[in-house]
Amino acid sequence: MRVTHSGRTVEVQNGETVLDALLRSGENIPYSCKAGSCQSCRMRVVSGSVPEAAQVGLKETLRAQGYFLACSCRPDGDIEIESDIQVQSVVGVVRARDRVGEDVLRIRLEIDDELDYAAGQFVSLVRSDGLARAYSLASIPGDPSLELHVRRMPGGRMSGWIHESLGVGDAVSLRGPFGSCFYVPGRPDQRLILAGVGTGLAPLLGIARDALARGHEGPVDLFHGALVSGRLYGVDVLRNLERCHRPFRYHACALNESQGDPETLRVGAISDIVLSSVKETLATSRVFLCGDPGFVNDLRKRLFLAGASMQEIHADPFTPTGSTTDAN
Repeated sequence: MRVTHSGRTVEVQNGETVLDALLRSGENIPYSCKAGSCQSCRMRVVSGSVPEAAQVGLKETLRAQGYFLACSCRPDGDIEIESDIQVQSVVGVVRARDRVGEDVLRIRLEIDDELDYAAGQFVSLVRSDGLARAYSLASIPGDPSLELHVRRMPGGRMSGWIHESLGVGDAVSLRGPFGSCFYVPGRPDQRLILAGVGTGLAPLLGIARDALARGHEGPVDLFHGALVSGRLYGVDVLRNLERCHRPFRYHACALNESQGDPETLRVGAISDIVLSSVKETLATSRVFLCGDPGFVNDLRKRLFLAGASMQEIHADPFTPTGSTTDAN
């Protein structure tokens, strides 16, 4: 068998792993444990296929993208592989922009080429001067445009420019897609739990729409939280999704609200609301968490301790890049 990497083809000897073959040939491949635990040698297959044993321990979303562990891979045929994610570059033209929340702008972009993305992933938006920020996709493949939700950050160079200066007809560069927080078809009866705060709604909306479009039949519960109900956005879209798709349920959550109609608003900390609502089915559920990193990391830990499988928790924390810059 032969493995092709970075334009070089190496013969894999009988019983040899891909990692050993590449190291023997002088390739500089990162690795550590060589036992499938550290995942330092993770690579992606471009053509051909790898044995299932080479993907043990990887999250479902990574397996779906063709990732495998070189230290566990003994190929049974010729394969071509790569070490790094292949990033696309496209140009997006603003076709619509509208304010959907107190400080949230919805941008729809028409791109000049196809972007091979999964709903819930994110792209890097690049300004003409090179300034770049990451924004999650609320759209799904097949939509006529890419949809981004941009929260105006205090002192944010990119978000301030988008809110104040980026207009309909203007062009921007996009790079991506990135991220492994997305829906993978299969197990259609499994419960999906989606929870986010702020513009963490964007990828969750894409994931929910994608799952429903692919015929997911199990419960799909989307929890979206804000400090007060007036800062929630996209409510009409989510309520309509709830009316049109029986498996889907939207849970609006507000922390600082004196009272709320339990039919339309859950009052309290979103993490507590999520845990109290889904605890009995956590062991068999698939979870998606997006938004502020403090919220994401705390809820991920609490869900795991309450019985969720870490392999089934997919997270996209919106890590800020600095006090005068932006996150998602």
